[in-house]
Amino acid sequence: MKRIVSVSLGSSRRNHRARLELLGETIEIERIGTDGDMQKAIALIRELDGKVDAFGMGGTDLYLVAGRRRYLLHASLPLARAAVRTPIVDGSGLKNTLERRVVRQLAREGVIDFPNKRVLVTVAVDRFGMAEALAETGCDLILGDLIFGLGIPIPLRSLRALERLATVIAPIATRLPLSVLYPTGRQQEETVPRHGRFFAWADVIAGDWHYVRRHMPASLADKIILTNTVTREDVELLRQRGAAMLVTTTPEVNGRSFGTNVMEAVLVAVSGRRPEELGPADYERMLDELGFRPRIEPLRP
Repeated sequence: MKRIVSVSLGSSRRNHRARLELLGETIEIERIGTDGDMQKAIALIRELDGKVDAFGMGGTDLYLVAGRRRYLLHASLPLARAAVRTPIVDGSGLKNTLERRVVRQLAREGVIDFPNKRVLVTVAVDRFGMAEALAETGCDLILGDLIFGLGIPIPLRSLRALERLATVIAPIATRLPLSVLYPTGRQQEETVPRHGRFFAWADVIAGDWHYVRRHMPASLADKIILTNTVTREDVELLRQRGAAMLVTTTPEVNGRSFGTNVMEAVLVAVSGRRPEELGPADYERMLDELGFRPRIEPLRP
């Protein structure tokens, strides 16, 4: 049996454990939140280092991506460096592969009529593979990096605009505290509605669930939510707010859609290789073998 542990800066109330069978392997998955406590997360990784098969780094990213450039998120480095013997991943490998595949599959199978939809991506540097695939569909696209990442209510209308902006802002933003850039700890349990006009504009709201939950308005009537990392309680919350459909890029496991960091850690453990030895083609091959499909859940009769 292989054991995967996602150590997250998020809320401990979202902790979960599950077991699944993949390619003849039994995989035990556990998500442990540290309520925004970086030192607690580092201590936990050091305690489990060498005792588990792979770590997921939750509640943060190691890199932000715009175009062909990656920007190191300096505040996340202590987490990554705490694991010496066990591989640790932040989910970027699957964001670049699985999330592209999911968007293309949704378009190909007619699940979402993207060319006739208005799509809001909350923060594209966190989901650049998804954002690129969405741009390919011909949808009316807004990238909310300034809006939801930095609190500046200026929408970006193209990937090129995001890339140009990132060259200026990313070197500064990546040195900010994580709590400024991303909901951690108790922030993941609290909704503070902001920038409602952008939610109202969109037919499809895509991106990290915690950005969506943190800022969503009281009504999500008729909206399609394209995200992951949702619990049963999150699904019920979306249903109460009138959302029409939930699509998660990672499959459902025991009622939970785990984050990309968790599922990437699973693939690393199953492969028996280090993350730096795996490229997009390797992830694509493993995804083909596993037959991962998105969770598509209508939320109303």
